[in-house]
Amino acid sequence: MALGGARSAGPGDGSAHPRLSRIDGPISVLLVEDDDADAFLVGELLADADVEADLRADLHRAHSIDEALTILSMVAVDCLLLDLGLPDGEGLGALRRVIEGIEVLPEQPAVVVLTGNTAHDLGAAAVANGADDYLVKADVDGDSLARCLRYATLRRRSAAQQIALYRSEVRAAETTRLERALLPKELVTDDRVSVMVGYLPGGNGLLGGDFFDTVERPDGTLVTVIGDVAGHGPDEAALGAAMRTAWRTLVLADTAPGDVLPLLERVLLAERGRPEVFVTICQMVISPDRRRMDVYLAGHPPPLLVVPQVARDAAVLVTHRCEELPAALRGRALGIPVDGGWSPHTVELPEVWTAVLYTDGLVEAAVGTDPKGTPVLAPSATGRMPRLGAHGLRSVVEREMDQGTDEVVTRVLRRVRELHGGPLVDDAALLFVGWAGAGATGPAERTSTLADSVEWSRT
Repeated sequence: MALGGARSAGPGDGSAHPRLSRIDGPISVLLVEDDDADAFLVGELLADADVEADLRADLHRAHSIDEALTILSMVAVDCLLLDLGLPDGEGLGALRRVIEGIEVLPEQPAVVVLTGNTAHDLGAAAVANGADDYLVKADVDGDSLARCLRYATLRRRSAAQQIALYRSEVRAAETTRLERALLPKELVTDDRVSVMVGYLPGGNGLLGGDFFDTVERPDGTLVTVIGDVAGHGPDEAALGAAMRTAWRTLVLADTAPGDVLPLLERVLLAERGRPEVFVTICQMVISPDRRRMDVYLAGHPPPLLVVPQVARDAAVLVTHRCEELPAALRGRALGIPVDGGWSPHTVELPEVWTAVLYTDGLVEAAVGTDPKGTPVLAPSATGRMPRLGAHGLRSVVEREMDQGTDEVVTRVLRRVRELHGGPLVDDAALLFVGWAGAGATGPAERTSTLADSVEWSRT
C-alpha cells in the first residue's frame, strides 16, 4: 500500500550506512498531518513495515505544528514525520518552526519530511535546512517508509552520541586543568625536605575545593598550606584553584605570614559565587633551620606531627609516634562574618620530623570493619558507624610510616578508603612535609598522587 505510488527514491535509501541497520524495540513516531486519509495510510504502511521490514513503531498524531510542539514537550519521540502543508505552517517555514521547537528539548527527535514535490527539490531543500531525511508522498511504500524512519532515527542517535562524547572530552579536559591547578609542583629548592601530596576525589568522582601548596622562600623559610572550600563540584574546585594561586602569589611576594590569611579572605569575598561559601585553611611557616614551626589555623583541623622512635640500645628505627598539634589558637574560617583574626601557635621541632596536613574528608570517613570483617571501631549507641577521626588517622599514619616512606601518602589514602568500605563521601587531600635532619644525604622524596576513583574501585 502506498500514499500514491510504488516506492521511494532519494535520501531515504540506507545503503550509505551499512552499520546502522537495526533498532532494538519499537520506535516512537509522531506524525504531523492534518489530512485524515493520509494519516490513515501512514498508519497502514507502518503496520506493513512491522511485518515486512521488522520495524515496530508506536504512532502518535498531531494535526498542526503547535499541537506537535505541545506533544514533544511532554512525550519523548524518536522520529517526527512532518507534512509540509499544515494549517499553521507550510513548506520550509513549517520545517524551521519545528527545528526551532525541538532545539530546546533534552533529546531531539529525528525529522523526516513528507513532500508532494515529485522533483525532489523541496525535499532536498528540507534536508539542507535541518531535516534528517525526506519522502515523496507519491513514492512511499511500507518498506521505504520503514527504511527511512530507521536510518533517520539511528543517524540522529549517532549524532547525539557524538555530541555527548565531545562534551565528555571537554569536561575531562577542564577537569585535568583544574587538577593541575589543585596539584601544583612544589617550589622547594632544599632537596633534604620531603614533600608528598595526594588527592582522592569523593564518591562521585567530581573534584571539590581542596587545595594545597608548598613554597620555600629565598631565606630558606618553608611555607606550606592546605585548604578546603565548603561544598563540592566545579564551582568549588575553581574557587579552590583561585585560592591556591592567590596564596602562592602572596608567599612569593614575601608577604608577612600573618598578613596572608587576611588578604586571602579578601580574595575569597571577591571570587565566591554565594555569600555562604567559606574556606578553612591550615598554614605552616617553618624556620630555615627546620627547628621551629608557626601554625596558623582558620577553622581547619590542626596538623599531625610524626616523630621517629629509636631503640635505646641501638640506633635502629623501631616505630613512629604521631601526635595531633594543639588547636587552642584556631581562628574562624575565611568568609565567616564574625570578629576574630588568626594568631600562630609556635611548635618546637625535633631533629627529624614529618608534618601531616589533611582535609576533613579523611577524618569524616565512617569505619566499622576492615575488608576482612575485623572490627575497627565499635558502632555508637544509636547504631551509627563511627568516624575515623583524628585519632584513627593518627593510627593509620603511624602504621604506614612504620612500613617506610615509599608511597606513604598513597598507602594512607588507600587504607582509609578500605576502612570506609569504598569511595569516600567527600574529597580527601593529604600533604606530608618532612625533614630528615641537617646531616641527611641524598634527595628527599617528592611525590604527587591523584587517586582516581574508577581505578581504585578495581583494586
